[in-house]
Amino acid sequence: MEKGKKHQGAMMVIPKGLPHQLQNPIHEIQTRFKQLESSFKLWLSQQSLPVEAAVVTATSAAQGAAIGGFMGTLTSDVSSAFPTPPPNAALNPQAMASLKQAQALSGGPFVQARNFAVMTGVNAGITCVLKRIRGKEDVQSSMAAAFGSGAMFSLVSGFGGPNQAANAVTSGLFFALVQGGLFQIGQKFSQPPAEDSRYIKARNLLHNLGLEGYEKNFKKGLLTDNTLPLLTDSALRDVRIPPGPRLLILDHIERDPELKKGKRGARN
Repeated sequence: MEKGKKHQGAMMVIPKGLPHQLQNPIHEIQTRFKQLESSFKLWLSQQSLPVEAAVVTATSAAQGAAIGGFMGTLTSDVSSAFPTPPPNAALNPQAMASLKQAQALSGGPFVQARNFAVMTGVNAGITCVLKRIRGKEDVQSSMAAAFGSGAMFSLVSGFGGPNQAANAVTSGLFFALVQGGLFQIGQKFSQPPAEDSRYIKARNLLHNLGLEGYEKNFKKGLLTDNTLPLLTDSALRDVRIPPGPRLLILDHIERDPELKKGKRGARN
């Protein structure tokens, strides 16, 4: 019985000599993918503008086609629900345009793959060209790319019936306005909040001591950088900072040559 236990325990031992890659193959795949992506971006940045625009457009169109094809498989049944009018049916242009729009939005895999390939490819290509020319990617470039992709989508999908040119412009403007709004919202939420210049030294002091959680106490009590040389135990107690952190803060101020100098100047 004892030998059986030893054998069972030996079977559960995990070898420690295995390389890290074998222990975590998913991490290895992710690392290699990032390396390939970085190498590809570096190579692409060294190419001429026509080559870069062509490659970016093609790769983005391929991605869009894959997404559109997958979505088309989900909507293929819906597209069959729309009736096809007979050739001699007398439909007014507006009704025919609405029917074509509905059919385009609910087409099968090939239709959706074509539509998404055009949208994503044109958008990425225009964005690439404008970014290389202007040296930045802003809301104007984003809206211009969206206008181009919306107009091309309208033309390829057959929106608008006989007034395709006018409807292509309308679709482009709609895409541009939506993309511009989304770009502004993304910029607003992606940018960190502006740092308050009155609390730079105070923030650094607290971070150095590992007391960054009390930054809100400083702001609530208006203990700005100018007040650091004047801080007392009573002032820190008023903003509800516990005794231990108070001692660390006061000791740091006493040891800091710059703050100590400011403290003497404030007394004089």
